[in-house]
Amino acid sequence: MAKSVHNDVLDGAFDILDQADIMTACNAEPTTRTEAITTFKLADVAMIPNTDYTKSDGDVNGRKVRVATKLAVTIDTSGTATHVALCDATRLLYVTTCTSQVLTAGGTVDFPVWDVEIADPT
Repeated sequence: MAKSVHNDVLDGAFDILDQADIMTACNAEPTTRTEAITTFKLADVAMIPNTDYTKSDGDVNGRKVRVATKLAVTIDTSGTATHVALCDATRLLYVTTCTSQVLTAGGTVDFPVWDVEIADPT
């Protein structure tokens, strides 16, 4: 039996992710909003809900949301960034790994564009 999903269903997940108003570089995998914005945070940047996120077809199938590039973000705490987190006012919404990078307080870091994808069912 074939499986399918309407784009609106997949976009519904991204409608929540699109509300993230802060992106952080973290030195460990956060499991709570507090860890993402305080405990493990090395650098953070404000995100504009619905503006810094672009929904489109996935690279192979399904849907994706593209997270905007953020350049010259001030580094607050020295450490090695291993994760990136997106949070809204009350929730940790998404965590991913990043290329491990040593960050030095007072410097800056660039967040390149990146995607979150949800594949069509198989």
